[in-house]
Amino acid sequence: MTSSFASCQHYEVGFFTAYRHMATEDLDLVFHLGDYIYEGAGRDGQTRRHKGLELATLDDYRNRYAQYRMDPDLQAAHAAFPWILTPDDHEVDNNYANAISEHDDPREAFLQRRAAAYQAYYEHMPFRRRSIPSGPDIQLYRPFTYGKLASFFVLDTRQYRTDQPCGDGSKAACPGVADPNATLLGAAQERWLLDGLGRSKGRWNVLPQQVMMAKVDQMPGPEERFSMDQWSGYDAGRTRLLEFMASRRPSNPVVLTGDIHSNWVNDLKVDFRDADAPAVATEFVGTSITSGGDGMDQAERMKGVLGENPFVKFQNSQRGYVSCSVTPGAWHADYQVMDFVTKPDAPRKTRASFRVTSGRAGAERLS
Repeated sequence: MTSSFASCQHYEVGFFTAYRHMATEDLDLVFHLGDYIYEGAGRDGQTRRHKGLELATLDDYRNRYAQYRMDPDLQAAHAAFPWILTPDDHEVDNNYANAISEHDDPREAFLQRRAAAYQAYYEHMPFRRRSIPSGPDIQLYRPFTYGKLASFFVLDTRQYRTDQPCGDGSKAACPGVADPNATLLGAAQERWLLDGLGRSKGRWNVLPQQVMMAKVDQMPGPEERFSMDQWSGYDAGRTRLLEFMASRRPSNPVVLTGDIHSNWVNDLKVDFRDADAPAVATEFVGTSITSGGDGMDQAERMKGVLGENPFVKFQNSQRGYVSCSVTPGAWHADYQVMDFVTKPDAPRKTRASFRVTSGRAGAERLS
């Protein structure tokens, strides 16, 4: 099986050249892990310009999808391969959590906006009939299988989550981070996931989802800082999932992640503070298609961050996507990057390659 995964394609800040390169590959499918559109009003002085104001109505969202879908490189990638998608936040509103908007709008007003956003998303994406929205609700978490080779558990980390703890943002952990009732998935989706992993017969068990699962301390030095919008803001739920993987040992768990406009490879552990703790799964985090504009290989501060997080095997801040080749014996991931997106026709290069060997959690760097 060959596939790619991508996320975060802000139309205003760059060209979708990455999709032109992706369309030349021989792939069985593409995973898109969220932020297919961005909801903000059009801004002057950008590489390209959104049409209209910040999205609020069904027509607003439909028109924004139409604008994105007119891009020829995005069209080429859709024409070349089947896609499996799950949204993150910008398909509705930045950093929303369930019925809580970024700016704490009245609940009923925000749910009307969420209904419009989900309806437009369903209309423009390849979903089955069971995902037809019902008002502000849509069935997004769902399973797929690729024969006996792989079982996919596509997750939804927005619709059912509790509010971000500690006032959101990146900061030291407050007591809310450890709240056992705090959740990214909601109780029903968590039960569905654990039951599916426990029953799976796939050689590889893959979780395409939105936000970083690894517990990355983002502050070099003695102070700690974690992203409250990621799994690090919901520690009890993450621990339950990783302890399940450690005890029940589903075959070869791999997590595919988007959201943060940078590339990472992480060994996932029950205890991230223990450098000797074994990995129970591997997380491949893919960068953005354009979001963040022209990137860089690695910011200077990241050297300190990587020193604080030895389970991180790789980090890079260029734009692009990740190509994967999967056999019964190994998962191979190539990080495809470009030096710029604010101009068209950027060449592609493979920045790094990793392998996960079947039966052994954790990634090995190849190049």
